[in-house]
Amino acid sequence: MMEPLNVYASRLVNEKEFFTPGHKSCQGCAEALAVRLVAKALGENVVVAAATGCMEVVSSAYPHTSWDVPWIHVAFENAGAVASGLEAGFKALVRKGKLPEKETVFLGMGGDGATLDIGFQALSGAMERGHDMVYVCYDNEAYMNTGIQRSSATPVGATTTTTPGGKINPGEEFSGKKDMPKIMVAHNIPYVATACASYPLDLIEKVKRAAATKGPAYVHILSVCPTGWRIASEKAIWIGRLAVETGVFPLYEVINGRYKMTYPDLELRPVEEYLKPQGRFRGLSPVQREEFQKTVTAEYERLKKRTVL
Repeated sequence: MMEPLNVYASRLVNEKEFFTPGHKSCQGCAEALAVRLVAKALGENVVVAAATGCMEVVSSAYPHTSWDVPWIHVAFENAGAVASGLEAGFKALVRKGKLPEKETVFLGMGGDGATLDIGFQALSGAMERGHDMVYVCYDNEAYMNTGIQRSSATPVGATTTTTPGGKINPGEEFSGKKDMPKIMVAHNIPYVATACASYPLDLIEKVKRAAATKGPAYVHILSVCPTGWRIASEKAIWIGRLAVETGVFPLYEVINGRYKMTYPDLELRPVEEYLKPQGRFRGLSPVQREEFQKTVTAEYERLKKRTVL
């Protein structure tokens, strides 16, 4: 007999807060919720290297901090390098007998700009070298903390301050955002996963699996931004669920190269249900919305073909 969900959840979720209340994130910020859930999943034996971004700005304004674990603010571009250096330094100190050996998670974290763009080189190097670390990308699909500029995670047609009106240039291919999880899979690392704060228990389970993995692990979390996505603050969790339920952001894991869909029997809803509530997509024409649907459907079918039962 299966135990009730509330009992299961209480065993899975750490009741202690390691990313504490009192930070200055916007109302409805799903990224702050994602960070909170990741912190709960990892517990107290963790060292965090956090790139410049929204979460650094809202959580560490001197002399205050929302972090109850060792946390280092690093430059926009080098969270992967710093996290890998922490892991290597810790191992060296253990070998020399200067630190006791214990299970410690070394976490690098950044937004989509710090991960897919500015910090890609450092992250790629850390993954290629095989460091025993976890990297989490909080993907809100633009450079939100500096004024909502486009990143390579921004969907085609989405309005940002550098893509006003969401205009698509003549002849531009209607393609999706940079597929960072797939790029991480190409590094032949043992664990890659996608997650969303709208599915908290799934997110926590995946982060725990990433931490338990020997070697590098990467978790890509969709983090709805009410401000940049032009939605009401109370709609963030709903929009995150629509992203998954329409196939715009599928949830899956790749364990030692083998793909596994989180919800393999999911019957997709029309992509328009996801696009319509968001002000950033108001510039899309009916034809462009159809192309968006075709792109999502094709990518989702390709993903399903990679999965194993």
